[in-house]
Amino acid sequence: MQVSGAEPGKRLVELLTERGETVASAESLTAGLVAATVADTPGASVVLLGGVLAYAPRVKVDLLGVPAELLDRVGTVDPAVAVAMAEGARVRLGATWALSTTGVAGPGPAEGKPAGTVHIAVAGPSGTATRALELKGDRTAVRTRAVREVLLLALREIAATPPTPAPPTGAGGTVALVAPDDAGPHPSS
Repeated sequence: MQVSGAEPGKRLVELLTERGETVASAESLTAGLVAATVADTPGASVVLLGGVLAYAPRVKVDLLGVPAELLDRVGTVDPAVAVAMAEGARVRLGATWALSTTGVAGPGPAEGKPAGTVHIAVAGPSGTATRALELKGDRTAVRTRAVREVLLLALREIAATPPTPAPPTGAGGTVALVAPDDAGPHPSS
């Protein structure tokens, strides 16, 4: 793929298009900037399925399936929460890949964590990768850098994984599972 000088959002769209794969996002800290950055590239509609803006903890639980007990135990700024968000978005939106962001943009601390504490995750066919970041700058700088870092992590994970089509979806965007003894679809939880 010949896009070495391109921005990560453009590279992601080109790589996923070439592979016939899709992407979704689950965003807290970045409030939709990951999806917007991907959508800035012409042709993004071929690969970008959608995203969940999950700023409030209850939205993380209700729409992404993040376990409430996890949030009660660790709060929203934690690598396990980033993983659960990415995995939830991948399943619920039926994407090959899902990217998530959670953290503290600032200006002050939240949940006992300093501004600039960010956790990102990328869920895909081979598992979920996560990174902890300590970013400097104002709210805009932290959020912008978080977007760039999750896109770069996605590019690394995708490049290291053989091409895989998106999981099949049934009505309502739920993943269809077929049990060996029953040929009917069962929505996942």
